[in-house]
Amino acid sequence: MTHTAFATTTRGLNRDLPPMRLYEKAKRLGIWNPSDIDFSKDKADWAAMSEQEKDLVWRLLAMFVSGEEAVTLDLLPLMHAVAKEGRIEEEMFLTTFLFEEAKHTDFFRRFLDEVTEAPADLTRYHTENYTTIFYEALPDALMALETDSSPAAQIRASATYNMIVEGVLAETGYHAFFTMLERNNLMPGLRKGIGLLKQDESRHIAYGIYLLSRLVSAHPGLWDELQLQMNSLLPGAIGVIGDAFASYEVVPFGLVEEDFINYAMDQFSKRSERLEKARGASLEEINRVTRAVIESEDA
Repeated sequence: MTHTAFATTTRGLNRDLPPMRLYEKAKRLGIWNPSDIDFSKDKADWAAMSEQEKDLVWRLLAMFVSGEEAVTLDLLPLMHAVAKEGRIEEEMFLTTFLFEEAKHTDFFRRFLDEVTEAPADLTRYHTENYTTIFYEALPDALMALETDSSPAAQIRASATYNMIVEGVLAETGYHAFFTMLERNNLMPGLRKGIGLLKQDESRHIAYGIYLLSRLVSAHPGLWDELQLQMNSLLPGAIGVIGDAFASYEVVPFGLVEEDFINYAMDQFSKRSERLEKARGASLEEINRVTRAVIESEDA
């Protein structure tokens, strides 16, 4: 494949596109170093925890660190699909996306090693529901783009990655960490890092909603494909949450399963509602609404 033209010397960059607005935010807010976060108080807090509390923290961390590694490994085909379409503004943002996922992997493994002195192998915390999503569904959907970068394939990939993995599971996991740790004023280093991660991930989800909205607007017949992918993966995502609670006779930190199931469903529903509005919307309207959402958020 050869190049016939370059955007930067033919049309320039469209800085009003939502991905470019996200790129600007990523340059400003996404440059943080996991190695700079102070874990000294976290180590003292860890030493004072009960065995059950430590087990729950390990469980959450084991799911997060592998999840971050998985998305780091699996993102490249989406970047390639976007690049092949000449969408340089989207690809520019996706370069920050990949950097940030790698940084998140670094952060969680550093915490595991330096604070909890966890064993290298934590796969005992990966349940069947977790394995189905992260070991199978995520790579299957993303790697399919290497041979099929059609709009339908991009919808399946982004729905899996942005809506389920990030929009349901990661968001609910952040909520669990903050509920546990802020309520008890524990582990300020972990809380700081997760706050920065959440800020990064909000940009990723915003891009996913934009990408899916753009695709559904251009190809309204693919709405059913989007619905099928999201609804087929949702039970497994809810199952991941249920598996964590089922592992304890008395759940540490006083966590209540129903609170987190409801939180996950709320995240899923509000993103689904935004996507449904794209079915009859023009690209110009999608760009306008997405820009407004991006500018109204702190991340």
